[in-house]
Amino acid sequence: MLYQLLYSFSDHMSALNVFRYITVRTFISFFTAFLLCWLWGPYFIRRLKDMQLGQTIRDDGPQSHQKKAGTPTMGGGLILLSTLVPVLLWVDILNPLVWGTLIVTWGFGAIGYIDDYLKVSKKNTKGLPGRIRLAGEFLISGAVIFVLIHWFGLSTKLYFPFFKHIYFELGYLYVAFAALVIVGTANAVNLTDGLDGLAIVPVMICASTLGLFAYVAGHFAISSYLQIPHVAGAGELTPVAAAIVAGGLGFLWFNTFPAQVFMGDVGSLSLGGFLGTIAVFTNNELLMIILGGVFVVEALSVIVQVISFKMTGKRVFKMAPIHHHFELKGLSETKIIVRFWIISILLAILSLATLKLR
Repeated sequence: MLYQLLYSFSDHMSALNVFRYITVRTFISFFTAFLLCWLWGPYFIRRLKDMQLGQTIRDDGPQSHQKKAGTPTMGGGLILLSTLVPVLLWVDILNPLVWGTLIVTWGFGAIGYIDDYLKVSKKNTKGLPGRIRLAGEFLISGAVIFVLIHWFGLSTKLYFPFFKHIYFELGYLYVAFAALVIVGTANAVNLTDGLDGLAIVPVMICASTLGLFAYVAGHFAISSYLQIPHVAGAGELTPVAAAIVAGGLGFLWFNTFPAQVFMGDVGSLSLGGFLGTIAVFTNNELLMIILGGVFVVEALSVIVQVISFKMTGKRVFKMAPIHHHFELKGLSETKIIVRFWIISILLAILSLATLKLR
């Protein structure tokens, strides 16, 4: 809210008028989040080590991962803290879309924290029971969507990428659909987080793209020109997305191979929940299938593996999620990570093409 205080003095100092522009606050939010994450990172990692919050590695996973056991986890908390400060300073938190996004992001982060804590305290990889975790995620996301629809007029229309006027009006059925998108995205990101830096860069790419979509959807003139649904107040999500991208970039400084810290479920669930929420708020639910293609493939590989094994007793992949399959086929961890990054960039460019190809 600092920007509002500064803007209030614009009558005395015209230069302070810049704080009313979302683009200016987006850049400031980005650098604030990055600097905080980069500066806090070493202390945060030391605290995790002192508290002995080290990663527990699956016994049935690739044997090369066993050497990573004990690496500090729950580093996603660093991202959340680094992004919260610039959001409070440079974003209108009274905007219902903003506080809705914060509730989902931090709510999913809390679930991830409990999951991580149970894993490290009991020294196993089970953590929070899946049914309880999913119930909590659906409850948080469903409640937020219901409130925004009932009291703040959130659209319940389902739009299709590449088409101008094709949509379905779902009414209150949209609550269940939107919650499914958010929970599905969160858990897909969670499944992707298995190699050093594999998940965080696609998250940053998706957040950057969705931040641009939020700005365009929130700007009446631009959205009208591009013939995409206008979402009042969506522009305020752009500096939030910038903070997430910058926090992720600061985290990558310490997470790049070989990782000094893992994001843990507190990071993957919260960031995935954030992406799903922004997609819902900007009417890009179906576009996430393209934009988040890496996450979709990772999740589908697990689903296919489980169904195939239960029905035939045979595995389609050497190991799921699919990044482990490539590891066991002999590809180096770094090569898998970078190639997944490249695919994410290509999918983001394809997604941006939908802005004009309608």
